[in-house]
Amino acid sequence: MSGFSKREEGFESKFAFDAEKRFRAEARRNKLLAEWFGGKAKLDSAGIDAYAQELTAHDLRKVGDADVAAKLAADLKSKGITVGDQEIRSEMERCLRTAFEAVANGT
Repeated sequence: MSGFSKREEGFESKFAFDAEKRFRAEARRNKLLAEWFGGKAKLDSAGIDAYAQELTAHDLRKVGDADVAAKLAADLKSKGITVGDQEIRSEMERCLRTAFEAVANGT
């Protein structure tokens, strides 16, 4: 194997590793968002778990975070809870930071 091939293989491995890490962090973020939503909507732990699965499935259908933010906003509104877009975005960023830290620490 040439040096170039080894280097290319290394880049492919890093890309796959980073993609998996991102996926795990986003799934964990969605769980944290479901807990945040559950606190506002007064869901029990089973409801929070169900919402986390629903949110993750929704997130997988479309690339990007806008769809997750829109779902959170619509679901909060349907429960009669008023939360601004900025608060939702801030919570999404906070949860993603926390999730990346947890994934990086292996927890």
